[in-house]
Amino acid sequence: MSVQPGWYVDPADPDTRRYWDGEGWIGKPIPVDATPPEGPPPPEPAPAAAPVAAAPGPQPGHPAPEPYPGQPGGPGAGPHPGPPVGGQWPGYPPTSGHPPTSGHPQGPPPGWPYPTWPVRQPVPRPHGLPLASYSARLVARLIDIGMVFLLNVVVNGWFVWRYFQEVSPYLRESVRRSLAGDTSTEGLPPLGEQTASFQIAIVLIATALWFAYEVPSMAARGQTFGKRVVGIRAVPVEADQPLGFGRAIRRWGTLGVPTLLWCCFGLGLLLQFVGAVSLLFDQPLRQALHDKGAQTVVVKLPRNRPDTRTAPRDSANPPGDTP
Repeated sequence: MSVQPGWYVDPADPDTRRYWDGEGWIGKPIPVDATPPEGPPPPEPAPAAAPVAAAPGPQPGHPAPEPYPGQPGGPGAGPHPGPPVGGQWPGYPPTSGHPPTSGHPQGPPPGWPYPTWPVRQPVPRPHGLPLASYSARLVARLIDIGMVFLLNVVVNGWFVWRYFQEVSPYLRESVRRSLAGDTSTEGLPPLGEQTASFQIAIVLIATALWFAYEVPSMAARGQTFGKRVVGIRAVPVEADQPLGFGRAIRRWGTLGVPTLLWCCFGLGLLLQFVGAVSLLFDQPLRQALHDKGAQTVVVKLPRNRPDTRTAPRDSANPPGDTP
């Protein structure tokens, strides 16, 4: 995934912004509340090389000093790594508040953590927001399941009632024989002629109701009713902005489309269960399979977060560049 060039919050110092050119950070940082210039920062002049003083040679009448251990030609001499590039040893976090400012310094795209740390890696904060907890996402999903179930009771209830009318003679006789210890299947009442039709209609209506409930609200706000209640939101990895219909459909499809396979010996339910619990095994962004397919993350919103849909737009801070 490539992040579009632009000014973003510096992952190493959230109080500043830096310019990401698609491959790395360039230019000097600016305060996070300052108005960034149009386009990339101007190139910095190359620093003048300081003259290197020649080492004094041995004076006449004085013997040359013996090399100390570790010095070339001295005891224990061997290959030693050169000085760190930009004053930073590879694999360690920046010792200063910012990565090196020239060329393409090593660093993650906006919203991504540094990949290697000598101690425990900090929890990433995409776009300056904390990741949603597992419990918050579970509660939001359970609320959404309840809402979709209520919609099915209203819209799909008649089809479910007719389906059970078609299969009830078969089920009653099967239960009676099971209680009597009779395991034979001969003479069981046949299923109704419309059983398969009602089964297909139920599954199609349930899938359509789930789509209508989740996709439009996720496309516009990144939130379903359950997510609004819990206070979490799905945002793109590369920018804090609405998902849009294309990304919302991709995100829903990983969980919603397997509903059509409920009739295939529960295969659809198994796929949905795997997709729902996959976020427990993903680090560091806690992305479920549907998050990975749509390149989204779920973040926790602060209590007094302004509504981006009604707040006036600032031309100097385009969408996706939230301090």
